[in-house]
Amino acid sequence: MSKIKKETIEVKGFEIQIYTEDFKNDYISLTDIARYKNKEEPNVVVANWMRNFNTIEYLGIWEKLNNPEFNPLEFEGFLKEAGSNAFTLSPQKWAMTTNAKGLFVKVGRGGGTFAHKDIAFKFASWISAEFELYIIKDYQRLKEDENSKLSLTWNLHREISKINYKIHTDAIQTYLLNDLTDSQLGFKYASEADMLNVSLFDKTAKQWRDENKNLKGNMRDYASLNELLVLANMESYNAILIEKGLEQKERMIELRKLARNQMLSLERLNQGNLKRLEDNKNK
Repeated sequence: MSKIKKETIEVKGFEIQIYTEDFKNDYISLTDIARYKNKEEPNVVVANWMRNFNTIEYLGIWEKLNNPEFNPLEFEGFLKEAGSNAFTLSPQKWAMTTNAKGLFVKVGRGGGTFAHKDIAFKFASWISAEFELYIIKDYQRLKEDENSKLSLTWNLHREISKINYKIHTDAIQTYLLNDLTDSQLGFKYASEADMLNVSLFDKTAKQWRDENKNLKGNMRDYASLNELLVLANMESYNAILIEKGLEQKERMIELRKLARNQMLSLERLNQGNLKRLEDNKNK
């Protein structure tokens, strides 16, 4: 079993461990549940439960429904012996002999016998119907909390995607879909950095400062992560164009094309991520 998360619920003063697999398959500690009946020797309670005919029958039916690798022949052999005075069966032997998946034994700290929630609830009902109902109630509360957190996380990702999508779209519509003006192309920029700023943002660093006197820092400090990524690519490409001997005007045209194509690609990528989020939500 792939254990990805450990939880604990408290039922009438008893802590009960739960291992969660993919938020779907939960395995609950039978050892912890058994302490409700025998605090000192909970394993004895589990062992007595596994001697019953009804228990073995239920375990076998569960495995047939949920485990295609289950060994039914070994199960039939155990079922014939179950209930007799001499019959004993440990969780380890059941799991190893029949290749069962509904029960497993964890050794070490926090160890014990764990069972799929379907089986754990059955075990709890064998101990006490009242205790079973309390376990189910607290378990459902745990699942509701998890679902609430998952929903909140998904909505947060969804809203972030929406915001990023809007930023990308606005940037492209405001700047990159329009060609640079003749004056921008013809102007001799003092620094290559300003030439890149105009190619991507349509303005020099000084023009940005004049428009944003109340802000600290420079225009790149306020650029989006995607804009900074495109800018870094433009810097590398500009170095190549310089080596090829292109004039500044020619380089600005090529850099503008690069910026436009990469921002459009990021927009499509973001749109695809947003669609996947929507599809996952609707599943």
